[in-house]
Amino acid sequence: MANVVSQGAQESGTRTLRAEGALKAIAVDHESPERLRRVLEQALVFAGAALAAVYAPSEDGELLRLMESAGVPRTLYGLRDSYPRAGRSPAAEAHRRGQPVSLSPAELAEHAQARRVPSRDFFLTALPVQGDGGCLLAVTEQPDGFGDDDLRCLERVADAVAFTVPAAPAEAGELPPSAFSLAMDTGRVRVGDDLLDLFGLDPVEFDGRVETLLGLTVPEDLPSLMSVVEADHMSIGDRELEFRVLQPTGPPKWLRLRGRLLPGGEGHPVQLVGTVVDVSTLRSDVTDVARVQRLAAALATAVTVRDVGRAVVAALRRPLRADRIALAELESDRLVVTILDPPGPEAWPELWRSEWRTEWPDAPVRAMPTLAAALREGRARIWPAGSTLERALAEVGPGGLAVLPLPAGNRMAGVCLIGWDTPHDFGTDERALLTACAGLAGQALVRARAFDAEHELVGMLQRQLLPRSLPRLPGAVAVARYLPSTAGLELGGDWYDVIPLPDNHVALVIGDVQGHSAGAATLMGQMRTALRAYAVEGHPPDVVVAHANRLLMDMESDLFATCCYVDVDLEEGAAWCVRAGHLPPVLRYPDGRTDIAEAEGGPPLGVVSRADFPMSPLRLPPGTVIALATDGLVETPDSDIDEGMEHLAERLAEAAPTDMGLVADALLGNAPRSDDVALLLLRYDGMELRPLRESWTVWRVPQAVGHARRFARRTLRSWGVTVDYDAALLVVSELVTNALVHTDGQVRMDLTLVNNRLRIAIADASPRSPVRPTSIGWEATGGRGVLLVEALSATWGTLPVSGGKQVWAELVLGR
Repeated sequence: MANVVSQGAQESGTRTLRAEGALKAIAVDHESPERLRRVLEQALVFAGAALAAVYAPSEDGELLRLMESAGVPRTLYGLRDSYPRAGRSPAAEAHRRGQPVSLSPAELAEHAQARRVPSRDFFLTALPVQGDGGCLLAVTEQPDGFGDDDLRCLERVADAVAFTVPAAPAEAGELPPSAFSLAMDTGRVRVGDDLLDLFGLDPVEFDGRVETLLGLTVPEDLPSLMSVVEADHMSIGDRELEFRVLQPTGPPKWLRLRGRLLPGGEGHPVQLVGTVVDVSTLRSDVTDVARVQRLAAALATAVTVRDVGRAVVAALRRPLRADRIALAELESDRLVVTILDPPGPEAWPELWRSEWRTEWPDAPVRAMPTLAAALREGRARIWPAGSTLERALAEVGPGGLAVLPLPAGNRMAGVCLIGWDTPHDFGTDERALLTACAGLAGQALVRARAFDAEHELVGMLQRQLLPRSLPRLPGAVAVARYLPSTAGLELGGDWYDVIPLPDNHVALVIGDVQGHSAGAATLMGQMRTALRAYAVEGHPPDVVVAHANRLLMDMESDLFATCCYVDVDLEEGAAWCVRAGHLPPVLRYPDGRTDIAEAEGGPPLGVVSRADFPMSPLRLPPGTVIALATDGLVETPDSDIDEGMEHLAERLAEAAPTDMGLVADALLGNAPRSDDVALLLLRYDGMELRPLRESWTVWRVPQAVGHARRFARRTLRSWGVTVDYDAALLVVSELVTNALVHTDGQVRMDLTLVNNRLRIAIADASPRSPVRPTSIGWEATGGRGVLLVEALSATWGTLPVSGGKQVWAELVLGR
């Protein structure tokens, strides 16, 4: 329980720190007209508020006037545009007392200052803003209201508001460069110098009449501007719209007006204040027909579901000035969301966050019946601000929501959700744009889904041809990465392998078969299997590669392959490298230096039947990292392969080899995906306990077995072995006798001791393995040696070694 409490406290503290960091970042941008709104938005993100608003004293000091708000429309909670400072409203009481005031739904319903009882239950908290800056009102619909952590975040927001609330506009004095102040009763307007530049007017010649500015706008945009200027038909609050201004030459310029109607006596508007900025670079001057054409062109080249989503977002969000947009595939009864813009989970409803799976949410359609009905009907649906919707959808677009089912033939392929935070007016041109885009996106989504499914199948086949896992090595750590090409659906021919060998050796193999096809992938699997088989047989590195070259030549394939083979002795810290037309290894030494190994190379496999593949030695001090890669990591159409190798060495030098997985991910961070990429890394640490080894050549003389026993006895005594002495000598006798009787040629005995495990290995020139007899009669004169070895040893077996075999047995001494 104590751990749970500690973890909760740590999370709450982290949330408060994140809020402080976000507010400090906003405070740096002093010139932004959106600064106050962005501060209030932090109350929505970190305190779970549905609405945050700031009220500041009026010029005469009698009222607290609404300066800015963020979140759902305040009319849903019955909040006014102004409150008397001497009244009993929560805003006025918090301002006068200098202390927070919190009210529950029941207390709010009984409050004398409530104009009406809202249709929903909510908690309200008012916090004073320091420096006579008014107060901060925050509303939440959470079942328990604002918690302690939420209140701490609200206090941080209130402190930030104290430095952000703009001063009330005065009749005299200069305005900010892009600001304006319009007297609603006289039509006189005061403007900043930058605003006059946007209209192309000389400050000396401007007559101060709003009609002069309106006369310079595009006639089609004049009605929307007049709806702002003529305040008789409007309520107090925020106003925002975009309009065009005629230019002497060229297309009209797009401007964005953001303002607020300030109340006067008895709640009537008397002044419109705000800013006008140039948004020509944000809004291209194209028609809806051109936007549909651009979307069709983008979807024609979109091959994956993610590509389709990005094209739809680019075509719709900015022209519609939407706050969020989501594209989801419909799979059975679930919406698998593939694109969220913005991508952060904090910008999306709580239900979506609770259904968060990995990178994207997986939302159930049954939780949103309105959405399910729209999908059944198969036509675009639009809900303006204040519409009654289930919470999961209402929070996507509190200022307006558009739902676009994406048709594909006689079924629905998915859905696109577009939401606005502030009230949005849907015009007929926007409805036509949404309908046209939905049909295009649906067809593209079906094509992309088929491509993704085929690409996943190709990737699965590719992974089946590569090692499922890498072995654990004594004194070393190996990791590997493979990235398939994103261009097309062909199978690649890159491969890698890590092959444990006897006597604490390990073979690192990386290669690349020419081309991208099923034939290349098949040949890759064959070459990987052949190299592993030749390595396990015990051949030296040059012989292993030469055998693989001869095999590929005998297969009469039109393809060739490159390969780099490194045999690492984990006991001695040494390695032998053989290259067949492949990139050399890159070494990173313990002091951080990197070196591209100067290893001699032979031709690619499958080109020349009688080719030499020289071996190059490598020294590996403990802590050295060996990096093997295919050309897809270091070569692009725009860069030379030598430059790519130098860049790989630089990145390897910068990486910390403590976690080899992180090193591999860092090296692949900016890898081009026009070709397959394979990467194999090994960090040599050195063996903590090196085994004891001795070898003896058994001559074919009458006393050969006795000589072998004496050598084994002397060796074990020198190693300090005192237990299971006779058992070890008996195993030596049986294995040596078996090799002398049943084989010809040289016989070699190897003894290895690691901890308390003794390994006895007898190598001969015969490929035949000893057979364990199923039954032995009393009259039989042989066949009992294998049974004795099996009874005395913990395990035994045979290995192929260069045309012969090795019979070995391991004994656990003192068991």
